[in-house]
Amino acid sequence: MPTGTLLLIDDEARLRQLLAQVLELEGYTVLQAPDAYRGLALLAQHAAEVLVVLSDVKLPDGHGVELLPRYRAAAPLAEVVLLTAFGTIPDGVKAMKLGAFDYLTKGDFEQQLVVVVERAAEKARLQRRVAELEKRVGQRHSFESMIGEAPALRRAQHLARQVAPTDSTVLLEGPTGAGKELFAQALHEASGRKSKPFVAVNCSAFPKDLLESELFGYKKGAFTGALTDKKGLLEEATGGTLFLDEIGELELNVQAKFLRVLEMQQFTKLGDTKATSVNIRLVAATNRNLKQEAAEGRFRPDLYYRLSVFTILVPSLKERASDVPLLAGFFLQHFAARLAKRLPGLAPETVAALQAYAWPGNVRELKNVLERAAILAPAGEPLAPEYLPEEFQSGARPVLSADDESLRALEARHIKRLMGDLLGNKPEVAKKLGIGLTTLYRKLQEYGLEE
Repeated sequence: MPTGTLLLIDDEARLRQLLAQVLELEGYTVLQAPDAYRGLALLAQHAAEVLVVLSDVKLPDGHGVELLPRYRAAAPLAEVVLLTAFGTIPDGVKAMKLGAFDYLTKGDFEQQLVVVVERAAEKARLQRRVAELEKRVGQRHSFESMIGEAPALRRAQHLARQVAPTDSTVLLEGPTGAGKELFAQALHEASGRKSKPFVAVNCSAFPKDLLESELFGYKKGAFTGALTDKKGLLEEATGGTLFLDEIGELELNVQAKFLRVLEMQQFTKLGDTKATSVNIRLVAATNRNLKQEAAEGRFRPDLYYRLSVFTILVPSLKERASDVPLLAGFFLQHFAARLAKRLPGLAPETVAALQAYAWPGNVRELKNVLERAAILAPAGEPLAPEYLPEEFQSGARPVLSADDESLRALEARHIKRLMGDLLGNKPEVAKKLGIGLTTLYRKLQEYGLEE
């Protein structure tokens, strides 16, 4: 049986009570008002509950069609159905243009009313669910949702909050796995573009010969296999935010094309002869020193200076070691809930082992470690260090400080261990590290780990 609250506004008392009785028999709670003044007062009071407003067109103190914007303003997630004894086509057309769900003529609507109300109520319920989901997503991707109190994190958040409301390009610098995409999402949610798309692109995840067509799209016949027009990711992001992760992986010719996007908000698709306009805010991220790359000719200096209008350094987990217990506790409870397993917390020895580790993979590595531990640990007991990976056990060398070994060496050891654990499955290793496959190949070559 349908449930929910309706508001019925009609100055004909007998008809209003009859309609209310019919709808109450269907399972609805019906609020009643004899005029627009009292109807709007009730609507403001019960805006969170009312699914559908049923309003007569001719009221003593107003015209239903003209009142539509006021109904919508008082309860944006409610639907409005107008009732009239003398329906006219112009009124009906105007009502629908102003956002009415339906426009029914009295005398022949008795059979339709219950069906129309239920359809309108279902639409309103769906709008409420979508709004709640959007609210949860916004909360999950807000600066407030970031876990940690370390000064380095707070400094980065302070800068990000200041630039978020603007349309300025932001460059996020920091090591892989530090949370640069989380910062990009928070920048989007704190901006005026939050209701528009957030499109994230990992530049290292695409083969270099495909990235250009993915970003810019192409016209039919631009190359062999281009059988239809393709909209690129830039167009998908228009009105919103485009996040380019690992932007240092862009080829020089694509960098030149992207420079025009930043300067003109225009680009030319492959195979096209005219420019396509977009409206995007760019947030880029890199784990490289782009200034040095530009000086050495591997990155366009003009693009670097356009990207670095506002640079934020996202700190490594090593720089915020005091946040490790907070993050570990959060991840443990997250995975315990997913596994439907009661894990009351971390044993003191576990906290000590986690804080002593250098975390070359940063927050992403910590998350992976806690997921594994949550699977292995028995329910009902604090998480013991024996359920952490081998390198966390007493006497294992990888629990190092920066004085013992360089971060580059730690990263090489970490990649080597993952390659062994995953039997050389490079796509899986890249996924665990949170980097693109081409970046993994580059690191394997750089560290001499190629088979």
